[in-house]
Order: sequence, then C-alpha cells, then structure tokens
Amino acid sequence: MTTRLSLDLKQIAEKFRKYRFELTHLTILFIVLIIFQVIVSLVQKNSVQSVLVETQEWYQQDSAERLAYLTATSLELLLEAKTQKQTVSESDRRKAIQDFNIIFSQQILHQNVQAICILVARDTAIYAIDDGQTLYSFVFEPGRGQIGRQSVHEEPIRLYGSLRAKLSKEEQTYTILEGKQTFHVFVPFVLRGEFVGALYMRSTPDLSFMTRGMVSNYDETAVMFSALMLFGLLAMFYISSYTLRERNEAQQQLFEEQKQHLAEQINHQKEALFTKRIYHTHHKAEKVMGFIKEDLRALSASNIEEIKRRVSKYSNFIARTIYDMKWYDPPIQTIRNPLFRTDVNEVIRFIVEHIFKKVSQGSDAFRFQLDLDDRVPSVPINEYVVWEALEPIFQNCFDHAGLRDLVITVETKYDPARNRSQIIIQDNGSGIAPELLASNDRGVKKLFLEDVTTKHDNSQHSGYGCYIAYEISRQRCGWDLDAENVPDGGCRFIFTLFHES
Repeated sequence: MTTRLSLDLKQIAEKFRKYRFELTHLTILFIVLIIFQVIVSLVQKNSVQSVLVETQEWYQQDSAERLAYLTATSLELLLEAKTQKQTVSESDRRKAIQDFNIIFSQQILHQNVQAICILVARDTAIYAIDDGQTLYSFVFEPGRGQIGRQSVHEEPIRLYGSLRAKLSKEEQTYTILEGKQTFHVFVPFVLRGEFVGALYMRSTPDLSFMTRGMVSNYDETAVMFSALMLFGLLAMFYISSYTLRERNEAQQQLFEEQKQHLAEQINHQKEALFTKRIYHTHHKAEKVMGFIKEDLRALSASNIEEIKRRVSKYSNFIARTIYDMKWYDPPIQTIRNPLFRTDVNEVIRFIVEHIFKKVSQGSDAFRFQLDLDDRVPSVPINEYVVWEALEPIFQNCFDHAGLRDLVITVETKYDPARNRSQIIIQDNGSGIAPELLASNDRGVKKLFLEDVTTKHDNSQHSGYGCYIAYEISRQRCGWDLDAENVPDGGCRFIFTLFHES
C-alpha cells in the first residue's frame, strides 16, 4: 500500500514538472488573488451595508408607526374613560386637560419626534389640535371652545387633506416618507366607534450609528483578513522567487547560447541567400554581356542606330542587375514611380526577340507565338523591373518543358470593365507537378517558394527563378502571379496588372 502511494505521488510530481512556473506567472497569480480578494471584500461589504440599510429603513418606519399608534390609542382610551362619567367637576376637567397635555408633551420630549397633533375637520376646514385644553373643548364642549389653525402645522393639514377620504374609508395607518428618514405618520382617530380625524406625528428615527458600527467592524475584519492573506502570499512569493532564481540564471545562460547560435544561423542563411542572388544576377548579366559583344561585332553604318538602341537597353539592364546586387531591398521610388511609363508589350517583344530568340538562334526547337493587345495601358513600373519579373518565367518554360518542339505562347489582354490587364505565358511542355500547385497556409503555391525545383542535377542555385518572379510581381510591382496546368498539356503563368483609375 505504501509503495503504491509513493508511485502515485511520483506520477503527480512528474505531471507538475511538465509545467514551468516563472516569476511572471507567480506575480500575475499574486496580483489576481489580491484583486479578487479586494473585489470580494467590496461586494460583500456592499451587500451587508445594503441589508443593514434596508433593515434600518424598515425598523425606522415600524418604530415611528408604533409610537404614533400607541399615542393615538392612549388618547382614545383616555377620552373613552372620560365620556363614561355623566357629571364632570372642575377638578376632573383640569385633571383631564393635564392628562392630555402630559401625553402630548411626553411624545415631543422623545428625541426622534418633531411634531404631534390631532387633525380634525369642522365644516369644510381642517384644524390641528396639539394641546389638552383644545382637545377637551373639541370633545366635551363643542359649543364653547374655538379651534385655531396653527401655522406650524400647515404641512400636516395639507397632507391630511389629501388623505382624509382614504383614512375615513379604510381606517388604516398611512406613512409618508420625506427624504431618507423623516416619516409623516397618520393614525385614524376614532371615538366611540366614529372616525373624527387622525393623529399626526412627524418623527426622524436615526439608527445610522448602528450601521456605521457594523460596517466599521466588518471593515476591520476584512482588513485583517486581507493583511494576513497578503503576508501569506508575500511569503509564498519570496520562497518561490528564491527557489526559481538559480533555475532562471541557468535558463538565461542557455538563452544567450541559443541566441548566439540563432544569430549565426541567420547570418549564414542571409549569406547563402545573397550568394544565390549574386549568382542568379551574375548569370543574367553574363548572358546579356555576350549579346552586347555580338552586337558590337555586327556593328555597321547601316545598323548603328538599331544596335545603339539595343545595346543601351542591354546596358541599362546590366546596371539594374548590379543595383540589385547592391541593395537587398531597394527604395520604392526606383521601382514604382508615376514618371515611369513602361509599355509592357514592348518589353515582351524585346525579351522575346533579343534575348530568347538569340539563345535559340539557328534551332527549330523553340517557337514563339505573340498575341499582344495594343489597348494594354502603360504601367508606372521601371521597365527593367518588369524585365526581371518576366524573364524567369520565360526561362522556366525553356528549362522544364521537356520537349524538342517547344511552342511558347505569349498573350496580353486588357479588361476595361475591371481596369486591369493580364500577361499570359503558356507552353506545350510537360506541365507542372500537381504537388507544386498546392498552396500553403499563407495561400502561396509551393512553386513560388524558395528552393523549390524539379531539377535533378543537385544544383544549389536552382529553385529560385519562380520565387524571384513572384516576389518582384507581388512585393515590388503590386501585381498578382498565378500558375496552372493546361488541360491539353503544358502550363500557364498569368500575371495580373492592376491599373490605377
């Protein structure tokens, strides 16, 4: 049993070792716990305070109504007892008035009572009685005494006027709350079973000291609990940080070694990439230099203008390739500029006539078919950048067609409705392997990725032409480039040019 428990503990420990807790994790956990504790304390405090306030309001109203009801009952009982006597002496009269005054004055002496009176109606007027003499005269001497309308009771008289009919009909106690703790209580005043008016009492019971005391005690408890929890978390944080310090130092050293190794690897990849670019650019420049030499050998008085124009384009292209060797990411104004007005059809004709036909001169292995739309607008792209984008695709047709009688069809067409043009380069070769037409998670076909080739000569500089054409088209020219196989055999590359309005 002990052995099995030990194995279970080891398995649990191994599971926990998979998770690496850093100081950042502990800090976040520490802060989250403190925030949660503060939120719970505030919510609980508000809940307790809300319950206390509601209880206080209920108790204040209940105590005010009980006091008013007790006073009204006392006066009613005293009046009922006095009316049972048939004859009343002067001393009994004075004693009754004194009893009434004692009841009125005792209620006023109460610290929560601000006003008390009996509201009665005579004819169409409402009067307030707040002394024993007036009350005795009203009940026992209705013909002798006169009731005055005290100005201090204008508010109760006004409120009673609106409640008189309801009090007379229902004979229920009504309470009106003014502000948060001032209660206007109206208790039906009934003599010998007949409704004669209402006892009014304005009181302000103050129990806020109880709420403040309870909330204060709760705050002290919450602060003490939070302090204990805070000190406990601080102790845990200190112990954990001390335990993780050595491991973090070892990790830091490992990270530094990995960083240095990664930097060396990146530099090596950059050097390899730059070497490939130099090789690719040098190969194109070398081929064009051969054409320049050939044109210079064929120079004569009759063709000097044509050769001068052609050699000028060759030279500008070589200058551009050297510029690309110098700059990994050339300035955008050297690529796209409103000053450039490049005729795409003219660039295609020049590449076909003075580059690839010269390569295949004297051979019937290659044929070109041009179907160029003269409506294609000029583009604000450097013509040698256009040349750099198109030339690798032509070269790809030559290198991967696999036919003796290769026909390369070049078509341009303009769509005025969408304000865009297309350059379609198609061959009748063996086509593109289906796996190269599959797209990655970024939507880029494998054919246009770096170091992807179907050559089997193990050349370290292959798999770069379509990548260059794609990068120049998308990143520099703002065009789109796609590739697909033709149902009748061969493949098709489609450049999509978006013209500005």
